[in-house]
Amino acid sequence: MKKILSLIMAAVLILSSVLFAFASDGMYLNVSELVPPNTGKDVSADIQKIIDENPNRALAFADGEYLISKPILTPADPQKSVSLHLSDFAVFKATGDWTKGEAVVQLGGKNPANNTSKPGSNYSFEGGIIDGSGVADGISINSGRETMIRNVSIKNTVCGIHILYGANSGSSDADISGINIIGTGTTESVGILVEGFDNTFTNIRIGNVFTGVHLKSAGNMLRNIHPLYYSDYTDYENSCGFLIESGTNWFDFCYSDQFGIGFRTTGNNESVMNDCFC
Repeated sequence: MKKILSLIMAAVLILSSVLFAFASDGMYLNVSELVPPNTGKDVSADIQKIIDENPNRALAFADGEYLISKPILTPADPQKSVSLHLSDFAVFKATGDWTKGEAVVQLGGKNPANNTSKPGSNYSFEGGIIDGSGVADGISINSGRETMIRNVSIKNTVCGIHILYGANSGSSDADISGINIIGTGTTESVGILVEGFDNTFTNIRIGNVFTGVHLKSAGNMLRNIHPLYYSDYTDYENSCGFLIESGTNWFDFCYSDQFGIGFRTTGNNESVMNDCFC
């Protein structure tokens, strides 16, 4: 019996070693082995160094808190790009002073590019929690095309997701899905701000913001987007679930909940709405 148990333990140890090697050198890089969570120290420079030194890698973060004092920038250049994968309870938490409009993570925040043909052009951010601590934005897309943000919980942010004017003559072509956003409850708090064109948003919940979704661009598809107002009612009559300021956008089963204004359109636009309500 002891011999059998010893063999089993040996097999487990061998399998663990193989899996660790695969995680570190194969499918993804286990960042948490190099930058441990829950240290109480600012790790933004350490994470940035790993991003810069590991082009075309998937970088994984284990559960725990990572304090971030300045934006984490990922490259848009396909030869340098990375994808960030956070486990369910891995938290990027803003700490210290932040410049207005800075996001905790800026996808395509360095080495800008406009390319969809080369491998590495469609990088992503997936999983985990972004905590803006009431001072920072959550995630921004600054450059590149076909960027993906999936299955992320974004908390205590002035702006949850900000898509800047796109690299392809304004088009950003981003794919955003499975997101939960909780704002700061102030009149400047917005769930999603969109300046780039031609993006797709699917299955998103937004709360404690003054403006749920602010569209400054056209060609966007929004499906099952649900902003909910429960702030302190300052200037309540101007709070807005969907503020649409440009072009043609498509809405499917989007609903504004408890805002002073459900859907507001300004300027010259012809939005198409299907099964939407407030």
